[in-house]
Formats: sequence, structure tokens, C-alpha cells
Amino acid sequence: MKTTTQKTITIDASGMTIGRVASRAAVALMGKDSADFERHMMTGGMVTIANAGSIKIDPRKLETKMYERYSGYPGGFREESLSQVLAKKGIEEVLRLAVYGMLPANKLRPRIMKNLTVTK
Repeated sequence: MKTTTQKTITIDASGMTIGRVASRAAVALMGKDSADFERHMMTGGMVTIANAGSIKIDPRKLETKMYERYSGYPGGFREESLSQVLAKKGIEEVLRLAVYGMLPANKLRPRIMKNLTVTK
């Protein structure tokens, strides 16, 4: 069995856009930045996104970017804009959703997401 050492990566989000921070975090969480990357194993480390409160967001995107959910029941489709999600849950949830969308949709995704922490 292969053993990997858990490395910790800190990403300073001040002045960066949501997508750039999320893509760097997703690559580090998957372990694609290391030589021993294997798609079916957790080879990534812990990722901390610091200074999330000073992230750069385009004012137009606050109203045009929509987050969708569906409960599975008739009439259960919900849409929220970026500004509504920021007001309800904060920038941490927005970054978490962005990173979640950039990870592969397999059994490892929930386990990988546990290695992400976002701080203001």
C-alpha cells in the first residue's frame, strides 16, 4: 500500500477572482500538482484559503451569476444570485461551491472537500 504525506497549502485570495482561487485549490486538493498523482487515490493535501473576504468580485456578476438547486419534487427548483448567497452564507460558501464544481464527480469528491478550509 502506498503512503502519502499530507502537505498543507495556503492560498492567499486577496485581490484574486473566485475562479482563479478555486482552480488553484482544486488542483492542490486532487494532488495534480505532485508527481505521485493517481486519479483513484487521495494524493492531495490540506488546502487553506486565506483572506477570502478581500476577494475580487465583478459587480455585474453579483446579479448575473445564479446558483441552482432542485429538490426532486414538482416546484422544487430554487435559484439564488451570487449576492443572495453572499448575504445568507458568506464568501466561504461561494468558494466552497466553486471548488466543489471543479472536482471530479466521483466517490472521492466528498472526502476531498473535507480537506478544504476557508478563512476570512
